[in-house]
Amino acid sequence: MSPKNVIFKKVCKDKSVGVYMGKRDFVDRVDSVDPVDGVILVDPEALQGRKVFVTLSCTFRYGRDDMDVMGIAFRRELYLSTRQVYPPLQDREKGIHTRVQAKLLRKLGNNSYPFFFEFPDNLPCSVALQPAPSDVGKQCAVEFEIKAFSAESQDAKVRKRSTVKLMLRKVQYAPEGEGIAPSVETTRDFVMSDKPLHVKASLDKEVYYHGEPIKVHVSVTNNSSKNIKNIILSVDQIANVVLYSNDSYAKCVDIEDSGDSVSPGATLQKVYTLLPLLANNRERRGIALDGKLKHEDTNLASSSIVKEGVLKEVLGIMVSYRVMVKLIVGGMMGSSEVGLEVPFKLMHPKPDAVSRRRRLCSRSSSAPT
Repeated sequence: MSPKNVIFKKVCKDKSVGVYMGKRDFVDRVDSVDPVDGVILVDPEALQGRKVFVTLSCTFRYGRDDMDVMGIAFRRELYLSTRQVYPPLQDREKGIHTRVQAKLLRKLGNNSYPFFFEFPDNLPCSVALQPAPSDVGKQCAVEFEIKAFSAESQDAKVRKRSTVKLMLRKVQYAPEGEGIAPSVETTRDFVMSDKPLHVKASLDKEVYYHGEPIKVHVSVTNNSSKNIKNIILSVDQIANVVLYSNDSYAKCVDIEDSGDSVSPGATLQKVYTLLPLLANNRERRGIALDGKLKHEDTNLASSSIVKEGVLKEVLGIMVSYRVMVKLIVGGMMGSSEVGLEVPFKLMHPKPDAVSRRRRLCSRSSSAPT
């Protein structure tokens, strides 16, 4: 996430326009999204009478820019909003919405002007599918960008030397409050067996943070005549590309081949631990990642939480997670499988939730024993 007390600055090549922002991560709270604000610094002499505009865009990219096939564009703008900042269309003081803007305007002087955008609540979060090591160029991704440029008019041809771009991220944090801990169970009857096999799998909670171990409670009651030869657990990431293709990618991001067996008439109760991490999946193509800024690392994509009533078809890439529990059942005609799917959410904690947890931990550690 973007560090605090840091100003992000970028200036175009001809020095006519510069962008200054206090943050590049913007939080989607499902029912509202952080507004995008910053300051534009202009050089009136370098502008030579041109105007200055700022755009906020959300783009879905389903491949490289050179992959247009039969006139079908593999790049689609999901959102685009433009503001003229110079010459200003309103009094400069009326365009100030945040303390960071006010401080920047005081520091940068009279040739600086504020800008402000509000996100609609139906846009996806920043996410990208990991390319293979041999892939070149930008791949499938949802990207956000602030672009400032100088031109004679909004629709005039824009020169690269007079344009500056700054990538942004739209992120979601784990919701407040504990959801219902997921639990799934199934009963399987077999031919030539009077009694069934019963399996139950449950998690401690609904939402896990990135880097947090996932404990899976597995209970097996094998009243059948079959032998359970092995129990395999995995975490699957499901990425649904809902624009253009409606493709669905299910990728295993962690696996535990336990080797545990359960003989006929026996039971098993055991807690397994899984830990899905990008560090163990960096070479795997097609895994969904949280959007990243240049020179920064990222993580596995967070689960998508969508506001009720929003059309999923416009959300680019939807991400969800599940724990898979597979029992390998031996038999005379070969092995078969009994499987359970336990859904859960993988997300970032809210920064204030992390600080609260640290304070509580420090208090408990310093308390007298």
